[in-house]
Amino acid sequence: MAIRDLQDRTGGFTAFIPWSFQPNRTELSLTAASGLDYLRIVAVARLVLDNIPHIQAGWVTEGPDLAQLALSFGADDFGGVLMEERVVRVTGVAYAVTKDQVISLIRETGLKAAQRTTQYEIVHIHS
Repeated sequence: MAIRDLQDRTGGFTAFIPWSFQPNRTELSLTAASGLDYLRIVAVARLVLDNIPHIQAGWVTEGPDLAQLALSFGADDFGGVLMEERVVRVTGVAYAVTKDQVISLIRETGLKAAQRTTQYEIVHIHS
């Protein structure tokens, strides 16, 4: 609710990107969230954060298959193809996708893939 309230006051967020905590290689003795937990967060975020225009599926932390499923749970953005990801990789989680894989994963859901800018301006729609 704090994020929703902050967005109401500022309008500053263009997207909410839920990433699951990755406990590997940390000093915290917490259990990693399950895929079901992640999908619940995406679905609740879509409902509660209706004032934030985009919810991004987190393939960086969840992997491409679960991120693909998140598109059916309220996410409307698959995220970008990273040249080099360093934040999550430190935990030992290391997923990678190519542009063609992202387009294919999105198409398999029945949605159209589009390339966008960081401000969500559509650059190209992949047919």
